[in-house]
Amino acid sequence: MNRTVSILGSTGSIGTQSLDVCEKHGLKVTALAAHSSVKLLEEQTRKFAPEYVCIYNEGMYGELKSRLSDTSTKILCGMEGLCQIAALEQSDIVLNSVVGMVGLLPTLTAINAGKNVALANKETLVAGGTLVTSLAREKGVTIYPVDSEHSAIFQCLQGNKREQLSKIILTASGGPFFGKSYDELRSVTKADALKHPNWDMGNKITIDSATLMNKGLEFIEAKWLFDLEPEQIEIVVHRQSVVHSAVEYNDYSVIAQLGVPDMKIPIQYALTYPDRLECPTGRLSLTDYGRLTFEKPDYGTFKCLSAAIEAISRGGAYPCLVNSANEEAVRAFLNDEISFIQIGEIVSSVLDEFEQSEISGYEDVMEADKKAREFVRNRI
Repeated sequence: MNRTVSILGSTGSIGTQSLDVCEKHGLKVTALAAHSSVKLLEEQTRKFAPEYVCIYNEGMYGELKSRLSDTSTKILCGMEGLCQIAALEQSDIVLNSVVGMVGLLPTLTAINAGKNVALANKETLVAGGTLVTSLAREKGVTIYPVDSEHSAIFQCLQGNKREQLSKIILTASGGPFFGKSYDELRSVTKADALKHPNWDMGNKITIDSATLMNKGLEFIEAKWLFDLEPEQIEIVVHRQSVVHSAVEYNDYSVIAQLGVPDMKIPIQYALTYPDRLECPTGRLSLTDYGRLTFEKPDYGTFKCLSAAIEAISRGGAYPCLVNSANEEAVRAFLNDEISFIQIGEIVSSVLDEFEQSEISGYEDVMEADKKAREFVRNRI
């Protein structure tokens, strides 16, 4: 394809799979960015020969520059480098797959530069949904969802009238602890929480899947991506991760998108839309699965999910607050500072501790983020 791509988060799970898609279909990679994986970023640079690379961890800049001194690639670092890559004139589309709040400013920068965005960074829309969507409308920019669930909804909307949508159905794997009681979760270890039944993801996202915060964040994202009310979003636990999500229309027809649980499918659709090309993944055989099951989530046990839904129902800064609190709580859990169930308890407590405030600019998001993180650190 005659399309150029910049990839933020190139050494992560989504980033590496995105490069597989680019290689298969001949998409030119014009820029790469990673947090701190210098060795892998060097390997990617030598293979794809981008014009620019960025290492977010400024302490790694010297090492990366030394490793790539024999190449013509320009080396950048830090947030300034991320934003420079996000706004490159020669990029047709920017894929943002960085993890955490760090992804918001590069997304806004890309949109402001008139770049279409393939979005895999949940926090961009969770924390700054109103800013991102309003700027995208103003600039005439399209946001292509990369999450398998949102990609499924996007695909199910093709060829249909948006105003005839009744509701969307977000499917959730249920994570490794589906069916467990709250008391049973008290003894969960870090190793237990990092065993996802269907997907291979980074540590933070895997923990979010175990607490179901991942689905709460996707609930908030869906509200912004598809301009929905919270009442129009239903979550269904689907253990097999074959039905990636569905749309119900006003005649009560339900259209779903199915496929093997492989992120290359939604990544490729975002990067090559509106074309459908052969994908470097396996085909779905329904008979191999035999049966597909659907159940309601346990909102009482998985407090993060309930907190996220309550946050977007309240609006304002609450989605940002619960997201930032979750990031800090997950960091603490991975560092063995708190137990698994404390993640949900801490995230939920944010709703009671903070009063309503509005988000009218990037600075408001950053202020809410700072306050939530301080609140969590003071509780640990």
